[in-house]
Amino acid sequence: MFEDFTTERIAVGEATVFVRHGGEGPPVVLLHGHPRTSATWHRVAPLLVERGFTVVCPDLRGYGRSRGPAPSADHAAHAKRAVANDVLAVMRHLGHPRFALAGHDRGSYAGLRLALDHPDAVSRVALMDCLPISEHLSRITAEFATRWWHWFFFAQPDVPERVINADPDRWYTGDPHRMGEENHAEWREAVHNPQVVRAMLEDYRAGLTVDLRHEEADRAAGRRLTCPALILWSTRDDLEDLYGDPLAIWRDWADDLRGHGIDSGHHMAEEAPGAVAAALGDFFRR
Repeated sequence: MFEDFTTERIAVGEATVFVRHGGEGPPVVLLHGHPRTSATWHRVAPLLVERGFTVVCPDLRGYGRSRGPAPSADHAAHAKRAVANDVLAVMRHLGHPRFALAGHDRGSYAGLRLALDHPDAVSRVALMDCLPISEHLSRITAEFATRWWHWFFFAQPDVPERVINADPDRWYTGDPHRMGEENHAEWREAVHNPQVVRAMLEDYRAGLTVDLRHEEADRAAGRRLTCPALILWSTRDDLEDLYGDPLAIWRDWADDLRGHGIDSGHHMAEEAPGAVAAALGDFFRR
């Protein structure tokens, strides 16, 4: 995977971020979701390099080979603001004070926070398979709670760790053919690490507490995305089933918005890399 990419661990204050980067041209950072690592981009990143971009793929705080501080009682140590600050520090370390950004799943929440908190640093943002956390929670229905029950299970104290770590291979399943064997092996190693599992759960605990408060403060202050935004969603996942057109909700958050569905299941970077790379490449080139 990631032929001709450089890998390194970058210390950014209280965290150490594992990152892959390669290519030449305008910088783009790609943020993965749960429970993946930066390796989920192994089919997309080379295509963006071919299109003339510098591509940076970090493991989020606590995921994969990145490490952060111990969890805090208020979950702020794993808040999206902390993760966003990690990414900003990594990009500055690599010499990219301004960059384009794409985030998928949980990575999209870190991407949204980075673009809202640091609008001068983010030139364009692509958010994939997501709505703001506060929008989900303000629309809770029995169907949402049934389909997305893991949000609320992961938020419970202690129990999810015991359940997942008792048999990670039964909890997290993946197909090495669909994922790519090296990506699958890296992901499997990560989910067998109890420290990683704890950090991934803290991500969700932060989502329902400190991250929600940050989004509510954004709305109260009238804060919106000021850079161009691209919204992508998997047409074989359930975002459209739950909400109809995701753009109708995102219009309350962005001044310059466009988007469309990708014919894929949820892990679109692995399942539809050509379509994802084309959508991101076209958007970032504008």
